[in-house]
Amino acid sequence: MEEEIGRGKSGRKAYGFDDIAIVPSRRTRDPEDIDIRWEFGPYTFDLPLLASAMDGVVDSAMAVRLGRLGGLGVLNLEGVQCRYDNADEILSEIATFPKEEATLRLQQVYQAPIKEELIAKRIKEIKDGGVVAAASLTPQRVEQYYRAALDAGLDILVIQGTVVSAEHVSTKVEPLDLNKFIANVDVPVIIGGCCSYAAALHLMRTGALGILVGVGPGAACTTRRVLGIGVPQATAIADAAAARTRHLDETGEYVRVIADGGMRTGGDVAKAIACGADAVMIGSPIARAQEAPGHGYHWGMATFHPELPRGARVRVDRQVPLDEILIGPAHENDGTLNLFGALRTSMATCGYENIKAFQKAEVMVAPALQTEGKVLQQSQKVGMG
Repeated sequence: MEEEIGRGKSGRKAYGFDDIAIVPSRRTRDPEDIDIRWEFGPYTFDLPLLASAMDGVVDSAMAVRLGRLGGLGVLNLEGVQCRYDNADEILSEIATFPKEEATLRLQQVYQAPIKEELIAKRIKEIKDGGVVAAASLTPQRVEQYYRAALDAGLDILVIQGTVVSAEHVSTKVEPLDLNKFIANVDVPVIIGGCCSYAAALHLMRTGALGILVGVGPGAACTTRRVLGIGVPQATAIADAAAARTRHLDETGEYVRVIADGGMRTGGDVAKAIACGADAVMIGSPIARAQEAPGHGYHWGMATFHPELPRGARVRVDRQVPLDEILIGPAHENDGTLNLFGALRTSMATCGYENIKAFQKAEVMVAPALQTEGKVLQQSQKVGMG
């Protein structure tokens, strides 16, 4: 149902994770019986997790750690790792930038050219770790650099931008033909981002096996302020899930919906799945890890755009081991640790045995969810405060 914005404009109401609640069903289950695995192409992952292709989140060593824990780290092939041999030194330097100079200094750092030999080196480092190798390129650079990554052993290609469409129009350059490219590439492809039913459906029709859903919700992203675009994540995921159903009915092909951004707690991850996601892509929670390459800082893929940066370098809170963030045990009660233990418990409490079943969970609009009965926590700034 649309609401009137003015006499000449109306719009649907949309919801974010804080606006909704998952409703327990008539059944409960033992958490040990819950299966949170997901499949993508020929691969099965124990955790429905992709780590964002951001330089403060994933380097080759982090990709290996994530893979061994059951997730998938996505390396940014246009980032520091593929521009500098001494990437760790550059990342340490980025952490020292004064706040008021950070964006300008990042723009300068990313002026260094991308090196194909470093693309090959980083992919081989991940493969040598014995895990699935995934990496991202923007549509503008896919044809220039994807072959170097494939030759080095890349397993999954992510074509990623702020917004990626199946119908890019340009009078200046020849756009990437997604349909033709995906039909001829030898590895499964994920495309994103998008945040609407129509855009999701058209991306699915390119032949991609997964789509990223999310425009602007990330902790370091400023797209919603700079460009004024985006859809709150709960609604965006539900719309993409509806597109997946239509595409499945039309073709018999099931495309994975991956919620990208806006998730900080286990409850957020659970709500993303309940709204229809098959997996989640997260950045800032992993940037908190002691093993993360960003030295306590996190910034998005458009933060260093040369003309119109759409992100900020943000400091993440205290550093903890990666395994505690993902699978626990948690020693805090604010939901930011043991994210996938929380997902498993949420599914068990609501009575759903696997991710596909949990996607059918009842969800309510619940504006009081964050505040009802929480006066003491809020006044003392603990728990949900």
